[in-house]
Amino acid sequence: MILAVDTSLGTAVAIVADDGALRAEAATDDPLGHAEVIGDLLRDVVDGAGAGAIDHVVAGMGPGPFTGLRIGIAAARTFALGRGVPVVAVPSHLAAALTAMEVDGVDGLFAIVTDARRREVAVTVFDGLDADGIPRVETDTALVARANVDEALAGIRAIEVTTLSAADLARVGARALAAGRTLAGEEPLYLRHPDVTVPGAPKKVGL
Repeated sequence: MILAVDTSLGTAVAIVADDGALRAEAATDDPLGHAEVIGDLLRDVVDGAGAGAIDHVVAGMGPGPFTGLRIGIAAARTFALGRGVPVVAVPSHLAAALTAMEVDGVDGLFAIVTDARRREVAVTVFDGLDADGIPRVETDTALVARANVDEALAGIRAIEVTTLSAADLARVGARALAAGRTLAGEEPLYLRHPDVTVPGAPKKVGL
């Protein structure tokens, strides 16, 4: 079985079987409070998944806000470490794109759009599924001013997403595993650097 964790939007956790069948799923669409709920959601899906061992953990790598994204990735890595299983990194927009195509029937060029706050959105353009059944990225994720989205997409259909399916994140991870592909590195796709940074060394004052 494959466990998936994503905190790029709300907090979403799911377990799917190796063939992609849903075993258990739990989520909250609150974009804050990830740390307060993720432990309970993990417990609920593990309890609800029934018999079978979790052999991979999929971590949603964003785009997302710095703090929220780190909570989900840390939870995925900690769970995997405790079980002694590998972590599979998957960009979160791939899950939203898979949902759009396989659940909502979207085809052709389209863009997944998620709120980036500060009057900006994160945009990734997709064009169907590739030979491995993974959403094909046409244009890499970029930050765009919300007021300029229509101009930036130049007629490409925009699908604004407010929740993400951890089950579809797991399915993308499963297809990547089956194809022997790596979809993301270890570094998350943060929307921007954190506002709070470690201060530098104090300036020397000459006497």
